[in-house]
Amino acid sequence: MEKKQQHRITDPADADKTIEVLFEISHAVSTTFNLDELYRAIHTSLGKIINVNNFFIAMIDQDAGTLSFPCWIDEKDDSPPKLSIFSKPLSLTGRVIQAKTPLMFTEDQIKEIIAIDPRGIAGTPCKEWLGVPLMIKNSVIGAMAVQSYSDGNIYKQADLDLLNLVAQHIALAIERKQTDEALHNQRAILEKILETSPVGVCLLENRTFQWVNNEMVRLFGYTSKTDFEGKNAEMVYPSRESYTRAGENFYSDLKQTGKADMDLDFMRRDGSVFPGHIQLGSAESSDPMSWTIATVSDLSVRRHAEEERSRNEKLKVVLEMAGAVCHELNQPLQAIIGYIELIMMDNWKEAPFSNELKAIDNQIKRISKITKKLSSITKYKTVNYPGETKIVDIWGADQGSEGP
Repeated sequence: MEKKQQHRITDPADADKTIEVLFEISHAVSTTFNLDELYRAIHTSLGKIINVNNFFIAMIDQDAGTLSFPCWIDEKDDSPPKLSIFSKPLSLTGRVIQAKTPLMFTEDQIKEIIAIDPRGIAGTPCKEWLGVPLMIKNSVIGAMAVQSYSDGNIYKQADLDLLNLVAQHIALAIERKQTDEALHNQRAILEKILETSPVGVCLLENRTFQWVNNEMVRLFGYTSKTDFEGKNAEMVYPSRESYTRAGENFYSDLKQTGKADMDLDFMRRDGSVFPGHIQLGSAESSDPMSWTIATVSDLSVRRHAEEERSRNEKLKVVLEMAGAVCHELNQPLQAIIGYIELIMMDNWKEAPFSNELKAIDNQIKRISKITKKLSSITKYKTVNYPGETKIVDIWGADQGSEGP
């Protein structure tokens, strides 16, 4: 419960005090971090010119057609849930919003409303109620009200006029703060998107780093964003020549299309070089390098994947060829084995050419062994062969070595 005020300004026309309050509210827009802090500052400042022991600000959600109460200070009731803007019957706040004009209700008027329909009063009935619309141009964005449960003569018409005067400035302050908060939230979302990007992202002014995301820091092996800020982009190139050549290509492409896209070698902090891909965009056609946003990705993983795919494709060819060779050789090979076995069935050792037959038998068994080996290959390596060529090392294939 808010501490009860001991006094209020008896002359609401006190211009100096009103100007001071308006100045404080204006200052609060720039110094508070969010709308909740702004509402508290508004309540504190208004307390210097009017009794705000029971005070609330209601804001309209046009899409939902409801009222919410982001600022609620009351001696009797807790903050209400969201209410329909034009509920039936209208609440006191709804009447102010519908009329688009300040309204003051005395204790007798409040009793009359309750007699007609108790739903016309939300919460504990009070003795006096003042409400003013919060207007931006001709649109109502909400309402602000004060009330008293104990004194039916605490407010005057002049208080309502003063509250309405201040409300105009409060509406502008709230709108500005809402806009600032929305922009802040959008920036936070954008920064989160950039920070979680799997590629390096940076903003450059004339090829000088102004901002980088965390992936840029990691990608180039640095420890902090400050390692980049205000530094020339030459720091990420392996040589002055490559930096200059890339700049010339960037300028030409950005000048023509506003975009640049190419593969380059980049250098990490430790001097190691890695293949990368960079994309740049510029919205300034007259001087495309004045402000650019760039994304940088490491191609090492992609190239490794391409090499792996190439190895797999080569292995597939080898396996298919080995299968075809085995299939084509097996039939004539089996026929030869059959003929040799017939010849060698009877006294072949005493027959002419027995040694030759034995040699043929050994070579046939060797060919059979080779075809079996070919059919079981899953990985392979190559060896040098006369004539500056390479051949598959069949007998080394079972060692688990990858192809080139």
